[in-house]
Amino acid sequence: MRAAWYDRQGPAREVLQVGELPEPRPGEGEVRVRVSVSGIHVGDLGKRQGWWGSTMPFPRVVPHGDGAGVTDAVGPGVDPARIGERVWVYLAQSYRPFGTAAEYTVVPARHAVTLPAGVPYEQAAGLGIPGITAHRAIFADGPVTGQRVVVTGALGAVGRAALAVARRGGATVIATVRTPDQVEQALAAGAHHAVDTTGDDVAARILEHTGGEPIDRVAALAFDANIATDLEILRYGGVIATYATGAAEPRIPYWPLGFKNITVRFLSNDDFPEPANEAAAADLTAALVAGDLRYPIAARLPLAEIAQAHELTEHSAARGRVVLDIEASRSS
Repeated sequence: MRAAWYDRQGPAREVLQVGELPEPRPGEGEVRVRVSVSGIHVGDLGKRQGWWGSTMPFPRVVPHGDGAGVTDAVGPGVDPARIGERVWVYLAQSYRPFGTAAEYTVVPARHAVTLPAGVPYEQAAGLGIPGITAHRAIFADGPVTGQRVVVTGALGAVGRAALAVARRGGATVIATVRTPDQVEQALAAGAHHAVDTTGDDVAARILEHTGGEPIDRVAALAFDANIATDLEILRYGGVIATYATGAAEPRIPYWPLGFKNITVRFLSNDDFPEPANEAAAADLTAALVAGDLRYPIAARLPLAEIAQAHELTEHSAARGRVVLDIEASRSS
């Protein structure tokens, strides 16, 4: 099969290779997926680049945790009726060497989620890492029905999914975006209200949309940059669920957080509880089917141009997702 891989960490154009590898075979409890579209997320870039202290867990890595396609083979213990099923996959390259940047990938059967007809592969292909992270940020501390939820970085990959699942979960959702011209985009993506973060009165402008009532939960893209605002807007006993930070070792205002009994939940996608992954997969699929979650696609590139795709992903988060069109690569 055609595949991309790297044998050492480093810049995309220095380490990524494209060529032929043996087709994988599904083992016990696994399915093989003929990949149509491979999604790319910042987490994939980090593993390849060696960010956050990551190392090479295997001698060779086929990158990308997310993708979509058709199940074409099953291992022992898996219902053969799954062959021919449209699916999206997640955690394909979590504690495993071979992800979706290839014509075929093998994943545990539970990580291949049925994808109803009518949902484009390119929408589902990038859902796993950002979508499941978003779902965990919103629901890890319980239902949000009737709550007030703030989603920061609302036009990013995680942010868009968080808007969708929080609104579908019955919350009043307030988005924060970087610039005034992004406010309408956030509203179109599912936020009830949106606030740009220019100026010094962000907390006050957020609370204007709640009639002054405090926020129950924040899904936080930039923990270090937003902690002061979060303290202003959160209720006593509120939650900050954070999945990213600019500063690797940010200053934490311990006593202000403690006095308000605020929970800070740190999130990393590779190690969520399996029931949480499965609940997220079901809710995210429903959001796709209903049209409540849609990602703008910034670029579609063939497998041979994976290095360029990685470079584009580093700079296109707010403009849309970058995907590899594996199906088109087969005929080129």
